[in-house]
Amino acid sequence: MDKYRIGYGTDLHRFAPYRPLYLCGCRIPCRLGGLLGHSDADAPVHAVIDALLGALCLGDIGHFFPDTDPEFENASGEMLISRTLAMPAFQGWELANLDMTILAEEPKLAPHIQAMRESLAGLLKTDVSRISIKAKTGEGLGIVGRCEAIDARVVLLLHRKEDGQN
Repeated sequence: MDKYRIGYGTDLHRFAPYRPLYLCGCRIPCRLGGLLGHSDADAPVHAVIDALLGALCLGDIGHFFPDTDPEFENASGEMLISRTLAMPAFQGWELANLDMTILAEEPKLAPHIQAMRESLAGLLKTDVSRISIKAKTGEGLGIVGRCEAIDARVVLLLHRKEDGQN
């Protein structure tokens, strides 16, 4: 029986000027608006969900939360992570650590990193010491550099809980 599982997830959303910006469950002020999507378009949370699902070979976020389903219109990242972790496949697993990189030309994320770490730890029901978030810019290149989108990338490690911790 496997003791460890690694997951990788990525998500990219373009800006939408009429929406609020949510990253890791935090509302972040941004002159460009928020991100376009069927749900709240929290790209980092979507990348985490893909990494969680990938670690257990369950598919991707679109399989469980399709953008054609009205139930998930404007759904929060909190609801999507909660439903993901409630799946029977996740029973007996816990997060060892998560490492995330958010690529965004705007807004500047450094002042928000700690709040995003704490929010994500809360969503994942783990200690903030297991959550790493780094911010990078696109250096003016590509869709991130032209302030058209935000890109999030996540790698995480799950490990089986010890007997008696379930």
